Amino acid sequence: MKTLVQMEELERGLLMQPWAWLQLDQNSLLAKAYIITKQGYALLVSDLQHVWHEQVDTSVVSQRAKELNKRLTAPPEAFLCHLDDLLLPLLKDTAGPGKATFSCDRVAEALVLRVRSELSGLPFYWNFHCILASPSLVSQHLVRPLMGMSLALQCQARELATLLHMKDLEIQDYQESGAVLSRDRLKTEPFEENSFLERFMVEKLPEACSVGDGRPFVTNLQNLYLAVTRREVQVRQEHQGTGEPQTSSSASPQGPDSQLLNQPEEPDSSAPSLPAPEKKPTGTSGPMQRLQLSKAKRKKLRGLFS
Repeated sequence: MKTLVQMEELERGLLMQPWAWLQLDQNSLLAKAYIITKQGYALLVSDLQHVWHEQVDTSVVSQRAKELNKRLTAPPEAFLCHLDDLLLPLLKDTAGPGKATFSCDRVAEALVLRVRSELSGLPFYWNFHCILASPSLVSQHLVRPLMGMSLALQCQARELATLLHMKDLEIQDYQESGAVLSRDRLKTEPFEENSFLERFMVEKLPEACSVGDGRPFVTNLQNLYLAVTRREVQVRQEHQGTGEPQTSSSASPQGPDSQLLNQPEEPDSSAPSLPAPEKKPTGTSGPMQRLQLSKAKRKKLRGLFS
């Protein structure tokens, strides 16, 4: 039972880690790792074609350390702590020269990530033996989070479109009150969502969806990835606490991924919460509703008009 709980803690901790982009020899890889010094570690690596995984406890760490480092005698916690010190700079892209050397080899369907370093003045070696990840693990760390991120970004785009429509109504109210722009370069056309989407698909989509070697995903979207995965873990823990069976988001329109924007996250500087969605106006046809602005707001916003 204790080992099962420890493995679940490693799995949960790994899910809530961001992806890092690595360049090892000629291999561009995405990787994430989670280490608990008294329990073991979990590692996930992908080249965007395959996903490899290794998860071990302290007994495996102790045995492998004896095989690779016969001159070093230490408890598994010491080796795990040293591995954590070596991996953290690598995954945070802050690795300094000379602290450790990393390389990787593919053996059949497995991937071996090799580490060379020093510990207590003696050479230290470690091999991560990663096997192909199961479909459920790939779904947990990539498929479901990416689906949740897509839904979140779609909701965010709708919110921005609604805000632009409201801004157009505000500008129209000023114009109908006789206001004129003091600077012509600030003039914009009313926002038309369908035209914008069509133009985006033709002009911006090819560049926007260029995955490449995965680096744009790591560079630009990790905060959102963490928000989604942490929400997923939170929902799972809530289901376990109430004893209710966990259902997939495809079974209900209000699944865990769709709730990302509806409920606040725990305070976390690396995972900013997204704004809660508001109702989108039911249409733009018919008479335009004139916004009722207070005198103070009119005075404040007339700065662009004369």
